Amino acid sequence: MSTSPDESTRAGDQQVLTGIGVSPGRASGVLVAMPDALPEPPVGASLGATDDADAAAERIAAASAAVRRDLEQAATRASGTGREILETTAMMAADPTLVKAAQRLVRTDRIDPARAVWQAASVVIDQLKSLGGYMAERTGDVADVRGRIVAVLTGRPAPGVPDPGHPFVLLAVDLAPADTATLDPARVVAIITSEGGPTSHTAIIARSLGIPAVVGAAGVTSLTAGTLVLVDGAAGTVTLDPTDAQLARAAELAARVRTFDGTGRTSDGHLVPLLANIGKPAGAQAAADAGAEGVGLFRTEFCFLDRAQAPTIDEQVEQYRQVLAAFAGKKVVVRTLDAGADKPLPFLTNTDEPNPALGVRGLRTSTRNPEILDDQLTAIARAAEAESADVWVMAPMVSTVAETEEFVGRCHAHGLMTAGVMVEVPSAALQSGPILARAQFASIGTNDLTQYAMAADRLLGDLAVLSTSWQPAVLQLIAATCRGGAQQGRPVGVCGEAAADPALAVVLVGLGVATLSMSTPALPDVAAVLASVSADECRQLAELALTAESADGARAAVRAHLPVLDELGL
Repeated sequence: MSTSPDESTRAGDQQVLTGIGVSPGRASGVLVAMPDALPEPPVGASLGATDDADAAAERIAAASAAVRRDLEQAATRASGTGREILETTAMMAADPTLVKAAQRLVRTDRIDPARAVWQAASVVIDQLKSLGGYMAERTGDVADVRGRIVAVLTGRPAPGVPDPGHPFVLLAVDLAPADTATLDPARVVAIITSEGGPTSHTAIIARSLGIPAVVGAAGVTSLTAGTLVLVDGAAGTVTLDPTDAQLARAAELAARVRTFDGTGRTSDGHLVPLLANIGKPAGAQAAADAGAEGVGLFRTEFCFLDRAQAPTIDEQVEQYRQVLAAFAGKKVVVRTLDAGADKPLPFLTNTDEPNPALGVRGLRTSTRNPEILDDQLTAIARAAEAESADVWVMAPMVSTVAETEEFVGRCHAHGLMTAGVMVEVPSAALQSGPILARAQFASIGTNDLTQYAMAADRLLGDLAVLSTSWQPAVLQLIAATCRGGAQQGRPVGVCGEAAADPALAVVLVGLGVATLSMSTPALPDVAAVLASVSADECRQLAELALTAESADGARAAVRAHLPVLDELGL
């Protein structure tokens, strides 16, 4: 029996709250809540009659610079996605537009600096909200930066994850990106939020760090700090006052250390290469050391973000070679620039689009700026020549056969002969046959495919119940893509978050998916569950999921036939 995210049940005398499990594992600890947000500075707060407005305005610039330095320092202690988030937030903290707008309020209207920063940031937040979609999601980033600058100006502690001096379960409405990036698994043993979804920053970082997490759990913010809870990040449950037996079981599971031997396979020997998703060169060696059989998604956006102009070919070659060198002799799938939507670039994309998620993003940006793609393909080709990795290249946001044909031709012109496409929109899934008659492979991005299939913003917490790849309609699109691949003798992989769900990974293999690419910490769990079932059992479980009428029904039906999940604490 499945439960909806806002249900609360009782097992004996225990209360169990249910949300969306986004990072598997079980952990127990006392609840510690995120501190309240900084209060809004009083409306009308102004400078004193003798205060120097210019000096007050300069305090804003100094506070902004201090926040940037703190975030950059924190970034040096983080890695992977966490470091990327902190670096991006640091850039936002020093945004000259925000700083100058606040300084103008101080100089012209003699508004108190803290109040001026609050007002200037509020204008930006309102503008982002009006754009909707991905841009609206960035309001949390701006609010976080605003709070940090105001904290410096008022002498208050900066917002952030608390440190009670002992391991704890973190409780929050939601977490700002910079907060998620500073999470320490040695202190934060589990996370519970009342908002957020499967592809939120909280979910992605929790998975990358191996911290059990439940999001979208209504009612949890009313829980009392200091309460002992047991969090099951696979089942999506929060059990209050767990028994000694439940605590012992959770401790036993947490003590187990699983590793990946470097060969993904089912119990009857059907090979399923397990690959890693890489966001920056720094994560490549860690993935290789963990046994990843290659890279199924190398995101190249890191080269382009926070720049006024595109990187040079030489700059790109240097960065790409670091990843290729870590996987000598192995497959590395390089995704060309996925700009637009939540990754706007001033030299490439239009930030005034009313709906960026449906706008000029991914491969579509090359229509107006073909030189950006040509330079990138040149850089990838040069990096491939200098290293021994088996380099594949794919384009994001491909919607038509014509787009596929053009991209493949451009890759071949640069000597990149293994050219493929991302399947992220339903049209590509339904046209996978003719698309794969042109492309050498396809990789399904389940996050966006789910978003577009369900008409649900994948970053909007209110729609989290729709934003899961367990939705039968999404599984049908994945199956259609695999049929198209089989018709043309082309491999189809999955590089979205769905591949990191061990139970869903079994279903994907049963649908015909050839390779699975995921965050590095997910490799051992996915390998262990795959090794417990045969290829035929994968196909049977896929059929169960396809014929279900709901995402909860599909997930429950499959999990009921995988007792290994309970044995492993997944």
